[in-house]
Amino acid sequence: MQLAIAHDTIARWQFGVTTVYHFLFVPLTISLAALVAGLETAWVRTGKEKYFHATKFWGKLFLINIAMGVVTGIVQEFQFGMNWSDYSRFVGDVFGAPLAMEALIAFFFESTFIGLWIFGWDKLPKKIHCACIWLVAIGTMLSAYFILAANSWMQHPTGYTIDPVTKRAQLTDIGKVLFQDTTLVVVFHTLTAAFLTGAAFVVGIASWHLWKAKRKPASADQRRTASMRTSLRLGLVLAVVAGLGTALSGDTLAKVMFEQQPMKMASAEALWDTQAPAPFSIFAVGNVQKGHNSVELEIPGILSFLAKSDFHSPVPGINDTAAAEAAKYGGKPSDYIPDIFVTYWGFRLMIGFGMTSFVAGAIGLWTTRKKWFLAPEFRTGEDEPPRLMLTRTRELGPTLTKWSWRIGILTMGFPLVANSFGWIFTEMGRQPWSVFGLLTTADSVSPNVGVGTQVIAFSTFTALYAVLAVIEVRLLAKYAKAGPDVDERPPAKDPRLRGPGSDEDADRPLAFAY
Repeated sequence: MQLAIAHDTIARWQFGVTTVYHFLFVPLTISLAALVAGLETAWVRTGKEKYFHATKFWGKLFLINIAMGVVTGIVQEFQFGMNWSDYSRFVGDVFGAPLAMEALIAFFFESTFIGLWIFGWDKLPKKIHCACIWLVAIGTMLSAYFILAANSWMQHPTGYTIDPVTKRAQLTDIGKVLFQDTTLVVVFHTLTAAFLTGAAFVVGIASWHLWKAKRKPASADQRRTASMRTSLRLGLVLAVVAGLGTALSGDTLAKVMFEQQPMKMASAEALWDTQAPAPFSIFAVGNVQKGHNSVELEIPGILSFLAKSDFHSPVPGINDTAAAEAAKYGGKPSDYIPDIFVTYWGFRLMIGFGMTSFVAGAIGLWTTRKKWFLAPEFRTGEDEPPRLMLTRTRELGPTLTKWSWRIGILTMGFPLVANSFGWIFTEMGRQPWSVFGLLTTADSVSPNVGVGTQVIAFSTFTALYAVLAVIEVRLLAKYAKAGPDVDERPPAKDPRLRGPGSDEDADRPLAFAY
């Protein structure tokens, strides 16, 4: 029995580390692809160089991020055959369908058109080149959709039947898998959270450059500042919009989960007994063995409203839900109670870090509304070169500006933390199930993989990911600090307009644009 527990635990730790690490790159890939596409569209439409410089700058960071995300994503999929063979046998006919669609459709879009975008800056017409990055952005969102559809099926199985002979799940309706309410809400929530992540990333880096620009008189800094100011405003607007979308979609998702997985939501609130009205827990210290909270601070009725849009509706508690699941599936009620500490605090840290980024975006958007935070004013004297000056048109301007920069930089990684805790809560709150109501996690692991093999694989992957994390951070920091290359000029002519026989018309090998 102890060996089985160790076997299951190590497999879960390895998949958890791989998943959380991989998901650090996914939100940035999704959001930066769309942001770069929007900036290039602005450049194509207006011809302004500040948009071109911003496109190239954020595109470089996007390419670093997506390269690391692809590598870690491939490793993640291999684990289904390594540590989770019984899971793969049981659900492969259903779970494999959206994953195959992700590879054949979404990843095709990403891999094909990102190559054209990288190498086609001086080979493709502007509009076609811009269309390539939009197709990459669409591909990243499609990829997320198909993968989240597969995960949503694990949360709420539908569109399947159990073969009476093989005892395996068989797909009967792909439409239900792809378009059930769980999938649609989860996709919207994940995408809005991804754009909040990208917005905070852009705001943080732009804030750092603009803070530095206050003391730099070089003419190149004026162009760099224009590019970073545009990026900052774009990031702030996106942070507010995406933050609102994340909150609204999160509320909808919570209502769906209250219906489909009442144990997950009860554990998120440490609600041990069914109550009507049910309070929202601000702080609690519980006793799992005794099934109650020793210390708690609550707001009456709020949980009922979040669950049923009614301040007086009953919400099932952990004890009653565990007893009901034990009666339905067998075993002891304690077998169906997840780790309350992880789910309770994971839920709060997800909300706390995510909404802090939204508030920071709202503050930044307000303080920059009149562009007095860093205006393009120049003072010229006999012995004084042109300088970019901080405008003082408002009495509180300098104070608010100083704290605005600091908040923008300090909260840059907050959505990444929120995303990680969100996934930990989502997956830990479903335990003991790998497929809710159908297959337990303990029954999903590979029976013929020894504990020693798992320990070696887990240690190797963890060490390798630590090295990759250092490389990723150093690369991003290096190119983020360098800022936009304002000396680079956009392609001078549309390739279709180059005259025959000219030097520009000569065939040249494709060159890596970065």
